[in-house]
Amino acid sequence: MDEGRRLHYLAAMGIQVWQPRVAGESVGTPAQRGSQSAPDPSSEPPPWLDEPPPWTDDDQPPWETEEAAADRLDAAPDPSPAVAATDAQHEIAGLDWEALEARVTECRRCPLCETRTKTVFGTGNRQAELLFIGEGPGQDEDQQGEPFVGRAGRLLNKMLAAIGRARAQVYIANIVKCRPPRNRNPEPDEAAACRAYLERQIALIQPKLIVSLGAVSANNLLGNREAVGRLRGKSQHYQPRDGAAPIPLLVTYHPSYYLRSPAEKAKGWQDLQRIVHLLEQLPKS
Repeated sequence: MDEGRRLHYLAAMGIQVWQPRVAGESVGTPAQRGSQSAPDPSSEPPPWLDEPPPWTDDDQPPWETEEAAADRLDAAPDPSPAVAATDAQHEIAGLDWEALEARVTECRRCPLCETRTKTVFGTGNRQAELLFIGEGPGQDEDQQGEPFVGRAGRLLNKMLAAIGRARAQVYIANIVKCRPPRNRNPEPDEAAACRAYLERQIALIQPKLIVSLGAVSANNLLGNREAVGRLRGKSQHYQPRDGAAPIPLLVTYHPSYYLRSPAEKAKGWQDLQRIVHLLEQLPKS
């Protein structure tokens, strides 16, 4: 599908696509635009971020305010991503995709295996330039064995479409592969038990950009305890433990945050524009 037809199709679906502006020129098709400029973080978000909060999610704990999350994280111990690798972790680091997925399916490295319905390995393009990492599976994901398939996942799909990408073009994973009971955050030992699996996925994908969805993801990938509001908009990098080159990392809120805090939706739109701008600035393969 050519660019003009794609834009017409997305407009008919009610999806607004971000298009970079050239100084002194209105937004048009790629053929009408010259060099591309940085995103305008003050631009208005598209209407699909105006969805009401899902108050029927009875098992979802109350959503924290940004201030409460910052206070809680300040008092929490730092994650410890630099723990010594065990023999099992060294073995996982040599697995191909099929063997890795089989190992996750049979995994019993932490107590989450006792309450799961299905493991949630990850989904998408295994050579994607863009990798999204959330916190852990919810009830829908636990039932279907696929990440981000509930209400937050549907919003993520719309966000991807707004930057011209289908779900199948990116890769989506989580910090842990099994659902924590009552949708609580993963405990540090649970995240540590799953870390080798995620590290191997990152090594196999070799993404150009990692997008961290929420504080649990950001804290585990960066080894800190900062709130998302303090990490957004700053230059971050994920450093692979095997010594490979660091990977640019963008921190944003989890899609559920915008469902429960619709007044914050402009931040999601700003971060979508940052994703596009960062990808444009990275070297082409």
